[in-house]
Amino acid sequence: MSLDTAIAEAKATLDAHTHEIVQWHFHESTGSPFWLQKKSELKFDPLTEVKCFDDLKKFPLFEDDWLRGGPVRRWVPKGYENEPVYVFETGGTTGVPKSRVVMRDHWIDYEMFSDTLPEEHFPKGANWLMLGPSGPRRLRLAVEHLAQHRGGICFCVDLDPRWVVKLIKKGWMEHLEEYKKHCIDQAITILTAGHDIQCMFTTPKLLESLGDALEERGSSIQEMGIKGIFSGGTEFTPQWTRYAVEELLGGSPEEGGVYMTPTYGNTLMGLACSKPITAAEQYKISYYAPQPRAATEVVEFEDHTQVVSMGGTGRVKLYTLTKEFFVPGFLERDEGEREAPFDKFPWDGVSGVRPFHELASATTVGVY
Repeated sequence: MSLDTAIAEAKATLDAHTHEIVQWHFHESTGSPFWLQKKSELKFDPLTEVKCFDDLKKFPLFEDDWLRGGPVRRWVPKGYENEPVYVFETGGTTGVPKSRVVMRDHWIDYEMFSDTLPEEHFPKGANWLMLGPSGPRRLRLAVEHLAQHRGGICFCVDLDPRWVVKLIKKGWMEHLEEYKKHCIDQAITILTAGHDIQCMFTTPKLLESLGDALEERGSSIQEMGIKGIFSGGTEFTPQWTRYAVEELLGGSPEEGGVYMTPTYGNTLMGLACSKPITAAEQYKISYYAPQPRAATEVVEFEDHTQVVSMGGTGRVKLYTLTKEFFVPGFLERDEGEREAPFDKFPWDGVSGVRPFHELASATTVGVY
């Protein structure tokens, strides 16, 4: 199949999926109380006037402040009212955190992600280490499910990112270093306890700390038996990725080094995969959303309804289109460049993701 044909088919799939999801969220028998109430405020009828993805621009922007406070059941679609419900939090360093209800989305997202992982670096049946946030977060349960879905067992550390952000804001750098060491010590204890862990999730900062701590002990991530790392966070720059490959991971996978795949995601969207990273492309990282369940656009800074030209710079706009959760356009706190479709992901991507320049100075990244 030619790329043009694949792009057209992906667009048709996204259009049909968008129509189906809007029908579900705005029909009296299946929709959530939140969207059914919101429907009365709209200047159009979603059930008859949203026929394709581009029609989502008729909606006002989604406001993440809507997710603060309760009752969270207002987000549960009537079609799922008898299902067990998870609630996951995001943010919340100060004030009331944002919450998202989930039934199975985190499982589905990570099963789809699992299909993109190369088996030689993420062997089926291998055990995993989750070196990332614990607590009321989707990520821990999702990584655990990923390990189980692939036939392995997931080992976790205790890590409270809200405390990390408070330490940074208070300027308690000595405490911050001790807390980071506390988290890395937990990871090394697990890795040296004979659990045969070959895969892991972590963030760039924690990966670097782990590599440094192992080097101090005369060892390395490679020598611990790790073959594949899935990582996420806005710290991923080409410079950092090159450093990680050359200094922390023992070279490229082709040279026998540890395989690392960056991801871009959050509690609203799920997980966007990256195009394989190569030295030939100067370690550029391009992310592609898991269409049709989520989509991203790179839009003009002054007009979020206009997508930038290919290669142009703009703000990341996110859409979530699952039966559990509907986001008809949300402006992320990130900017980047629009990337072209390619054979594996025949839809637009985004590269060079970094904090949106108007907000960058106010963003505290913490451990992510």
